[in-house]
Amino acid sequence: MIHTAHHVRSVLLVAQDGCVAPRFDMALEAMLATEVEGMKQSLILPQSSAEELCHLIMKESVQEVVCGGIEDEFFQYLTWKKVRVLDNVIGPVDWALERWKAGKLQAGDIFRQESVASPEE
Repeated sequence: MIHTAHHVRSVLLVAQDGCVAPRFDMALEAMLATEVEGMKQSLILPQSSAEELCHLIMKESVQEVVCGGIEDEFFQYLTWKKVRVLDNVIGPVDWALERWKAGKLQAGDIFRQESVASPEE
């Protein structure tokens, strides 16, 4: 079987106030993005629901999910559906998205504000 369509990675980041949401099941915002530059959309969810998020992830054929905490039941479901879950990520959505695009984002990554002046100076 030959696939002619170009396979593009896609990600869904659960968000809250511009940062990765601390809990998957409580998120009211999400960002859908692909590794193709400029392809991203923000979604405002009508209610926080892990089930609705999972449905959206399946409907949009998302390959990876970035979140803070996620209940084991949903983690197991998504991984069973071949979705890679990057959990325990803490930091701004834009930072997480850039690291994801670069292939550097890992579960447990935490954003650290680099100090402006280094101690050596």
